[in-house]
Amino acid sequence: MKREDITYMGAGPAPLPTDVLAKAAEALQNYEQTGLGIAEHSHRSEIANNVLNTMKADLVNFLDIPSNYEILLMQSGGSGQFDATVYNIVSVWVEKQRQKIVNERGDISEEDLVQELRKKVESELRLDYLVTGSWSSKASQEAVRLLGPEYVNVASDARKVNDGKFGKIAEESTWQLSPRPAMVYMCENETVDGVEYPKFPKRLEPTGSEEDPFVVGDFSSTILSRRIPVQNYSIIFFGAQKNLGCAGVTGVIIRKDLLIACPPAILRKLGLPVTPTVLDYTITAKNNSLYNTLPIFDVFLAGQVLKKLLATFPDKVDGQQAEAQKKADMLYGALDASPDVYKVVPEKSVRSRMNICFRVTKGGNVDDAEKAFLKGATERGITGLKGHRSVGGIRASNYNAVPVSGVEKLAAYLQEYAQA
Repeated sequence: MKREDITYMGAGPAPLPTDVLAKAAEALQNYEQTGLGIAEHSHRSEIANNVLNTMKADLVNFLDIPSNYEILLMQSGGSGQFDATVYNIVSVWVEKQRQKIVNERGDISEEDLVQELRKKVESELRLDYLVTGSWSSKASQEAVRLLGPEYVNVASDARKVNDGKFGKIAEESTWQLSPRPAMVYMCENETVDGVEYPKFPKRLEPTGSEEDPFVVGDFSSTILSRRIPVQNYSIIFFGAQKNLGCAGVTGVIIRKDLLIACPPAILRKLGLPVTPTVLDYTITAKNNSLYNTLPIFDVFLAGQVLKKLLATFPDKVDGQQAEAQKKADMLYGALDASPDVYKVVPEKSVRSRMNICFRVTKGGNVDDAEKAFLKGATERGITGLKGHRSVGGIRASNYNAVPVSGVEKLAAYLQEYAQA
């Protein structure tokens, strides 16, 4: 079977453009006639630095990232960022409190400073989570594991408004945000459950006040597919393996004023965790993401994806967003046209453009119907449609590298299966 015979719609790793893979294969053997593959060059070399800096510049260009944000390239994936965001936000929050106390009190002993900080931590340090699906749920659980439940507030759990299942986003008026949360965490698109925020939450829009919480957004499955109001976020992170490249590198977009950290000795006295060096945003930024060995091949691959996107869409991310919406509308249109055969899982207002989750109900026996549907799809060269093991069903992942022709093929099969 040839590569062009397959339309792969798996949830991740996602497909990559064939021409990008061809260029990457060549670079893996002999990068720019250096006699070494790109993965063999030292991450400290000028070659590696050029690859890294060019990729970062192209990311800034494609997404129109403001100049007061820094780009970090890290490892450990999105799951590692569940930890990194907690460690770093706590450190930044405590450091800002420490600076405020020192500025107000002047000459204060370390013992008194720690006592003041302890009062602040116990009364005010709260990390809020908006749980809209499996990944934000896991992020909140990890925060509890690291800090303890007394510091973590699940401000909204979508299951409570949807009969115990994910598939909706609760109205903002029902969110039980902490009075002065240090952080509000949201997953912009839930890959497992097919739920996506249609727009940035009104309640979290920045006011310019020092009391604004740090807003963290997980964009792992929608990065590069839609315009992001970057200025509304303190931190944005994303694994590369959906729309940017392959697993192994994780992007972080962080406001530069947050690249500060509380001294570890003070955090220890407060009983709070110290950020591991490899997850420390400040250390990563100071070393241009090269504190330890960065997988330069992965960075090169991501850079080639960005170059292709910039060449394909003169209007940059807006062009890709229009194409992503066109493909999603095609699939949802085919599903909605046969409500007696297909049932889209999430509520219409929060349907994901990237991960289209649905059940096949034809004939009444869902298991048998879905097995038959998947078998027919595979016979037609459409693969990767099986839903996540935790929820079952069908999931068509509409990532950037899935061509319009591939989506047209699936839409035609949806119609064919429904009419058979």
